[in-house]
Amino acid sequence: MPTVTSLINLKGGVGKTTLTLSLAHFLALEHHKRVLVIDLDPQTNATVCLIPENDWKLRDETGRTLYQLFLDQLKGTPRFNADEAIVRNVSNISGGVQGLDLLPSSLQLIKIQDRLTQITDFDSYQRGPIFALRDALAAYLPYYDHVLIDCPPSLGIVTLNGLAISDSYLVPVVPDILSVLGIPPILDRVSHFAQCVRRNIRALGIVISKMRANTLLHNEMTRRLREDFVERRFPIVFETIIPESTHIAEAANVMAPINTLIQKYGAGGPYEELSALTQEYLAHVTR
Repeated sequence: MPTVTSLINLKGGVGKTTLTLSLAHFLALEHHKRVLVIDLDPQTNATVCLIPENDWKLRDETGRTLYQLFLDQLKGTPRFNADEAIVRNVSNISGGVQGLDLLPSSLQLIKIQDRLTQITDFDSYQRGPIFALRDALAAYLPYYDHVLIDCPPSLGIVTLNGLAISDSYLVPVVPDILSVLGIPPILDRVSHFAQCVRRNIRALGIVISKMRANTLLHNEMTRRLREDFVERRFPIVFETIIPESTHIAEAANVMAPINTLIQKYGAGGPYEELSALTQEYLAHVTR
């Protein structure tokens, strides 16, 4: 079975999708792993960074995104087919990376999230489509070495579907006050969920991203995060810090033809940090 990791933060704009995609690319290309990216975020950012927008729209219109999976839960229909929904060999590197696959999201998830919430018991998790994703992917997960789940900035039913198949989770943060405030609720909610569904979901760590090393606030918050780990309030903070970088932002363009990871993420800058982060991630998940 694969190592399955969700990336979660209650605040948007913390680099969650960026880290999901970079880990996926480096695992596939530098470490020769078979990787599945599951985009649970209705914003679909991970999806449109891995496949062209026109391809995504066609898939969405023909029931080959996660919208169909959750719509089936509401309507009692069996239309979703994981084999047809998974897009193989995605990315703009060399026309597609062998062994890097995507289960795409949909903007339409937004319009059914409230209805999914209404049929879910968030106290005991005994009612609701909490295991829809697990059941749909049961036959396909064993193919992969790693599954990375880009979760929406909430701990609702869609995120819980990701956690229900996860071994661990990462919390990306920008080292500022607002994004750090979301850490304790995540730790508490995931712990409660894990106990209720009897699954061990490990807090793998905190990853600092979009770091501006020349600002007092970012340096002070980074220091405090590491102190909170020492005092056992927070999980470990990864040693590798991802800087704020235009190279990372430009890497999101799936239509740009490139041939290597260095071309995608920039030599000497974020490429080095992202490569180191992937090695650190592998070291943590194998402990």
